[in-house]
Amino acid sequence: MQKKLLIIGFVWPEPKSSAAGSRMLQLIEIFLSQNYTITFASPSAKSDNSFHLESIGVLEKSIELNNSSFDDFIKSLNPNIVLFDRFMMEEQFGWRIVEHCPDAIRILDTEDLHGLRKGRQLAFKANKTFDKTYLFNDTSKREIASIYRCDLSLIISEAEIDILVNDFKVDASLLFYLPFMLDEVSDDEVRRLPKFEERNHFITIGNFLHEPNYDAVLYLKETIWPLIRKKLPKTELHVYGAYVSQKANQLHNEKEGFLIKGFAEDVNEVMKKAKICLAPIRFGAGLKGKLIDAMINGTPCITTTIGAEGMFGDYEPNGFIEDIPETFVSRAIELYNNKILWGEKQQNGCKIINTWFNKIPFQQKFVAKIDETTKELHKKRLNNFTGQMLLHHTLQSTKYMSKWIEEKNKN
Repeated sequence: MQKKLLIIGFVWPEPKSSAAGSRMLQLIEIFLSQNYTITFASPSAKSDNSFHLESIGVLEKSIELNNSSFDDFIKSLNPNIVLFDRFMMEEQFGWRIVEHCPDAIRILDTEDLHGLRKGRQLAFKANKTFDKTYLFNDTSKREIASIYRCDLSLIISEAEIDILVNDFKVDASLLFYLPFMLDEVSDDEVRRLPKFEERNHFITIGNFLHEPNYDAVLYLKETIWPLIRKKLPKTELHVYGAYVSQKANQLHNEKEGFLIKGFAEDVNEVMKKAKICLAPIRFGAGLKGKLIDAMINGTPCITTTIGAEGMFGDYEPNGFIEDIPETFVSRAIELYNNKILWGEKQQNGCKIINTWFNKIPFQQKFVAKIDETTKELHKKRLNNFTGQMLLHHTLQSTKYMSKWIEEKNKN
């Protein structure tokens, strides 16, 4: 029997622009390996950075919000599994899937917990300690409801599993830990990496549309970099990232060695040239793609507790984790100057990629979980009364709001 997967994407994947884009391609790789026919549908417009999915055998389909044309499409496709890329897509299209393809397994890929990121940002902006007052925000309420309405939710960080189970009391059977799934870095690849003496300067990288990334760049510009530059006056900080705004470009200052480089066509190339990666992330959630890129390319990092969350497990990090600006700076300078320490941290990074993020065991566990969910679907749904209740109310509210919008748009 033909196995069919529909992915409903919040955006078209851009693996060169964001970790979310890379993550989506990792998920697609698993389903292709299991001989699924995959259709990727999205209501968003494509950009120049969008990955050409048809080049790997994935069908592409543009869909519209609040439009019953989706109903005809989904009935015709009749997928076995529907994967929602972020909870907003489940909100928009989930009720239509339930109505027209009730037997399809519904999987939510959270990417990161949006409510957690939002809560931390609210607390940071208010200069207050992050607690449940900020965690239990409206975004969290929407996201947790979406998790309950789905049969399985993919969670990228063990720290986020803990928050969902302990703070939100979500049943662990609805959650599945699935971090980045990466190829091993071989000994040969490590040997071919540029050596300590062949590298220069500092690097930071991240999509500028992502609020935690832009805040980190501002923090570097105003607080961290002036202190580093005072001790290392000949060094530069190269700031890379997609979708550089005009206000970000205005931070560029050659005299200060603070250089806004913009979009990196090849992240591996620019990361290999740098000696240290700086990631002073003050709020956010999920796993940090920039730290993954740094470890793959043998570039030690200085990051914060938020940046390191879920990244290293019980392993020694590929650099240092510091939240106090002065300590962050002193560690950066120490690592920049100390060849032996730098080499040790590089080795730590390779070990983390090859063990903590090794794709083979995670792929096997995920395939087994899908098989189990397929066999136990009826029982699983019976045990999730909260999900049934939320689906009932969603069908009564979201459905008719969507139909009202559709009628309004006709006029």
